[in-house]
Amino acid sequence: MRPRTGLVLAGAAGAGLIAWGAKRRASFLDLHGKLVLITGGSRGLGLQLAREFGARRARVAICARDADELNRAQQDLKERGINTHTAVCDVSDAGQVDRMIGAIAERLGPIDVLVNNAGIIRVGPIFQQTAQDFEDAMNTMFWGTLYPTLAVLPQMRERKKGRIVNITSIGGRVSVPHLVPYCCAKFAVVALSEGLRAELASSGIRVVTILPGLMRTGSHLNAEFKGKHKAEYLWFSAGAASPLVSIDAARAARSIVRATARGDAEKILSMPADLIARLHGIFPGLTTEIFGLVNRFLLPGSPESLTGIRTGAEAKAQLGSRVLEAITQPGQHAAEALNEL
Repeated sequence: MRPRTGLVLAGAAGAGLIAWGAKRRASFLDLHGKLVLITGGSRGLGLQLAREFGARRARVAICARDADELNRAQQDLKERGINTHTAVCDVSDAGQVDRMIGAIAERLGPIDVLVNNAGIIRVGPIFQQTAQDFEDAMNTMFWGTLYPTLAVLPQMRERKKGRIVNITSIGGRVSVPHLVPYCCAKFAVVALSEGLRAELASSGIRVVTILPGLMRTGSHLNAEFKGKHKAEYLWFSAGAASPLVSIDAARAARSIVRATARGDAEKILSMPADLIARLHGIFPGLTTEIFGLVNRFLLPGSPESLTGIRTGAEAKAQLGSRVLEAITQPGQHAAEALNEL
């Protein structure tokens, strides 16, 4: 390569980097005074996100199905100096969502940031899962993402700005044994999120896809378990509580809020989740085989007949193990801090 050609290429690369940096700075969203609506905001990651957005001086609204949980969350945020609007809403019901969005806009103004966070977790082998389990997962996590998104899009399009943040899962990129209904719904949300970002790119609306791995939120106590309840709870709660494979909720929330402000296309949370996504992207067959071995040798087998559903709290009470208490202690602390009890 001639010296002059090298200088030209270097100059072009430098100019490109400068332009890229300028574009990122121009698209940065100052959250101060912005209205942020978080679905599933009464506990767990949703509550932690409300704290983090509030700490950035954003105006915060949260919704959930349980009024008592919302009241406790509102009090928690008030004690932190964050005034919060709450709304009882089942996001799987389009009518409820439309009424909620309309009431918030009328009272507080247009929504600047929508965080679709509501979700459910139902753990168990495929032979214990029914069509209803898949329907429940899709209702809460896919339709519960689509309905709020469709409700806020007109006001965002009119103003030519806004952020839509979809909390999906690494299970939306790599399907995990004993979480198949959950993963199906999360795959659908990832497809929606990526498609929306492409279509809305020229409209001033940025769609951010978040793919967390295991997180220490205490949600294992409110997860639902099928099959061998105690054994299913044991593996899931141990993983969700382990600092080796799970991410702290506060750290996760900070990363999500930063990605929201920057308008990132995608953010994978935790190193194990990132490694799994990369491996699956290169060797999809290999990861499936590995999960097959995990399912065969490490996860509980399926009983002969359907066993019904028990919450994590119920399964934990049946186990009554001091060893399990010690293993899941970080998850227990998270549950106490994030309104999961």
